[in-house]
Amino acid sequence: MRNYFLRRFIYSLFTIFLIATVTFFMMHSIPGGPFTRERPVPPEIMRALNAKYHLDDPLIVQYFDYLKGLVTFDLGPSFSKIGVSVNKLIITGFPITAKVGLLAVILIIVLGVPFGIISALRQNRPIDYIVTFGATLGVTIPSFVMATLYIFFIAGKLGLVPTFGLKTPGSYIGPMIALSGYSLSFVARLTRSSMLEVLRQDYIRTARANGLKELAVIGKHAMKNALIPVVTYLGPTIAALMTGSFVVERIFAIPGIGRYFVESVTNRDYTVIIGVTVLYAAFYVFMVYLVDVLYAIIDPRIKFEKEAG
Repeated sequence: MRNYFLRRFIYSLFTIFLIATVTFFMMHSIPGGPFTRERPVPPEIMRALNAKYHLDDPLIVQYFDYLKGLVTFDLGPSFSKIGVSVNKLIITGFPITAKVGLLAVILIIVLGVPFGIISALRQNRPIDYIVTFGATLGVTIPSFVMATLYIFFIAGKLGLVPTFGLKTPGSYIGPMIALSGYSLSFVARLTRSSMLEVLRQDYIRTARANGLKELAVIGKHAMKNALIPVVTYLGPTIAALMTGSFVVERIFAIPGIGRYFVESVTNRDYTVIIGVTVLYAAFYVFMVYLVDVLYAIIDPRIKFEKEAG
């Protein structure tokens, strides 16, 4: 198993390297530059700016300079925010984004998994119909619609929470609901279907026939196997939520990293775009790697060292 995880770790590093490389060359292949504006900049000023930020160097030289900075965790300066580094923007915005995303993840796990299990154990009963209807409704409503409705009714009409920002604990409720709505509903549906499939297996019937208590059958035997698909889905979902939603952050005026990314795309800020993209990729790859580790913990029958192929 150790060899498997070591190989996966090396593959993960190689994946991040490829993403950084592709993003770098794609950004530099687009016509124009970070100082291209609607009103043309005087040529002498443009030459001075390019020389200051080494944009007049050959592209391959810029590429290796960027890789060197990436290895040393120096993502370079921002072209649109003078005197501010990409590292500082990430340090400032990422904790806010991650905090909101973590609260949304907790909401998904605390509500989605139990609702799915209860729905499966009470199949074709009123609670099952209610959970299934709510989950189906939650999957069909986009996050920006949910955020807009929340602001209009809860914050605007009723005035129960602030409309924008994260000034009070109550102001986190709206972003949490908007971020977690789809994933919570999907996790509930996925847990329900997975649990129903496991409950129909022969070893569950055998466990019940041997006189095991229902709580032991569900908790010790059924739940572990039923949660494997859920863990598979939650890994990338956690990465997506904790790295922010550009739309939700924009609607609720959250000063997270998503705002910087949107602004950097508008301003063609190469270093911020590449830096945030690499951060997202690294977090995503880490969560996929963590899912592989959790597989072995949830189901000891999985033997990675004897992996076929």
